[in-house]
This record gives sequence, C-alpha cells and structure tokens, in this order.
Amino acid sequence: MLKFTYTEAGMYLERVAMALEKLVAQRALLALRTGQKLYVEPGRAAFLLPADVAEMKQLQAVLQDESSQGMTITPVDAEFVEVSLEGHWLAETAEAQEGVFIATIGDRTELFVYKLWQATQFRVSSLM
Repeated sequence: MLKFTYTEAGMYLERVAMALEKLVAQRALLALRTGQKLYVEPGRAAFLLPADVAEMKQLQAVLQDESSQGMTITPVDAEFVEVSLEGHWLAETAEAQEGVFIATIGDRTELFVYKLWQATQFRVSSLM
C-alpha cells in the first residue's frame, strides 16, 4: 500500500508492506495508549507529477493492466498531471491538516507510482 504522510513540512510518500486493517489497528492502539483521538475516513488524495516524464505512458499502461480502480491520472496543464487515489485518511480530527492517507492499489502500480514520485520529487518541489 502507499502511505502519504502530511506534515507542516509537506508530503512524504512511502510504500508499506502491510494490510490496511493492520495499519489502522496499530494507529488505533497507539492513539488509545497515548490518549489521543483518531479519526478515520474514506476519501481521496492527489499529488502532481511532471507530465513529460518518459515513464508516464508506462504508468498508464500498468494502470490499465492491473485495472486499478480508485486511481486516476488527469492532465492539469502542459507541465503536470494529477495522480488521484482512493483510500483512507487517518488524523486526530476531521479538519486536521496533518495526518496519514493510505491507498491500496495493485502491487505493480504501487511500486511504479512510488518510484516515479521519488524520481521526480526534486523537480516538482523546485517548480512550486
């Protein structure tokens, strides 16, 4: 699964080899033991990737091969595409700006998205 961590400093993406239910259970246990609230809600998250990366066509092909429902790639402008994913938001409150978003899609698609995100991070962040 893909785990997006949102903090004041920005967003960080990592690939986690764990079932969604187990990760949510661990977070719930942590919240219980520390006396914090935990809010869990299904939703969508999105991030930008450069549109002109050579691997974009490969990502779209992998997306079709795995029939990864819950993930879309939409052109934003000539420079960027938006990758949008269905998943679950975990935070202290519904209005929290910081938290974790978890998305489960096909293994190949997850790996491809993660590697593309890593390879393009400097480029995307330097343009914004």
